[in-house]
Amino acid sequence: MSIDRGFGIATSSVLADSYDLDALIANTEAAKVAALAAQVAAETAETNAETAETNSAASATASAASAASITGAEAATAASAAAALVSENAAQSSENDAETAQVASETAKTAAELAETNAETAETAAEAAQTAAESAQSSATASQTSATASATSATASATSATASASTATTQATNASTSATSAATSETNASSSASSASTSATTATTQASNASTSATNAATSATNASTSETNASTSATNASTSETNAATSETNAATSATNAAASAASIDTDLLVARTSATGSAELPSGTTAQRDGSPSAGYLRWNTTDTSAEVYDGTAWAAVGGGNSTTEGLYEHANTIAANYTIATGNNALTAGPITINTGVSVTVPTGSTWVVA
Repeated sequence: MSIDRGFGIATSSVLADSYDLDALIANTEAAKVAALAAQVAAETAETNAETAETNSAASATASAASAASITGAEAATAASAAAALVSENAAQSSENDAETAQVASETAKTAAELAETNAETAETAAEAAQTAAESAQSSATASQTSATASATSATASATSATASASTATTQATNASTSATSAATSETNASSSASSASTSATTATTQASNASTSATNAATSATNASTSETNASTSATNASTSETNAATSETNAATSATNAAASAASIDTDLLVARTSATGSAELPSGTTAQRDGSPSAGYLRWNTTDTSAEVYDGTAWAAVGGGNSTTEGLYEHANTIAANYTIATGNNALTAGPITINTGVSVTVPTGSTWVVA
């Protein structure tokens, strides 16, 4: 392109503007790349956090499965301890992943800040390019005014100025679009950093839960130990009870043996029998001659000689009721003596007659005693 210097148009300003726009485009592309790198780093951090969460859930599931497959107090303790170890390892892994995610988040944040700086630089360059374009358009207008004297040269100059202005306008629009894209990238990078921070918080929570699980496992182990101690104490008490039961059984056997020996040593002839629990006592019976040699007051017997009950009153034997069946001032007795009878020494007897003494039966009246039959 040839330009008549008489119109005052300098080629150096257009070349300078073209060079600035190239730098602006280069800076804008660098901002896009930095924003993309920040977004990738944030997504990587989020993926690592999700992996840590998955590993923590798998560890919890494995702990539950291990605890369910073992029975008994000691087995439960072993399962709890194993689950606690697994949970602790999972918690450590989650904590490591959380730290990695946090580092990645900080890196993403740094990249986002760099992208923001580059975007601001690109925006500044775009504004400078727009200012240069406006200056170029002003120069083109001036050239068009100066070209009035020479139509051919003026037309060529105007055409060149218009093209330069159009190019500058297009470059300014592209720069503005690049700045908008850079701002969007910055927003995405900030969101990624926020997600990474949330993932780090989740990993920290999982680590806390794992620590709680370990504490619960330790508590379960303590409870199992206490249960084992109680079981041992119960076994000891049961053994003691068994020993006491054996001793009681031995004592009962000894008591039964002693009772049997005592029963064997008792003279049943000296006992008063009875017909039943609600029946009658069976009095000792015997003849007058078989009375006790040294009786005591209250002795009671059946005298087969007199066929009547008798009691010793402390001085002599006296008949008890001997056939009397009324309490109305009368004394009734049998009118037949069917067995031998001897009046007690020192006693008298009165019988309402007539009286019949069976054959072979006698009534003995001791010396000094009287028997009256009325």
